[in-house]
Amino acid sequence: MVQISALEFQRKFGESQHQAQREPVEITRHGRREYVLMSAEHYDWLTAAAKRSNRTVNATQVVIDAVERAEMDPEHAALDDLLK
Repeated sequence: MVQISALEFQRKFGESQHQAQREPVEITRHGRREYVLMSAEHYDWLTAAAKRSNRTVNATQVVIDAVERAEMDPEHAALDDLLK
């Protein structure tokens, strides 16, 4: 993702708009991410994806059972350490 300071964003607004059509542009203030500029198409895709996601508390018992039976590929075993 392209990163640009707020001051540079003000000076290069047009360029940032064109860049945001290709990929999101991260706008920072004092070195911290504050905004993300993206195309309307990308935003629409993100909001639609968020609506399609489901909360785990709403999972059916069949899904819970399947997750409990699932086995992780051994190459990802190190991820277990992140849960400790």
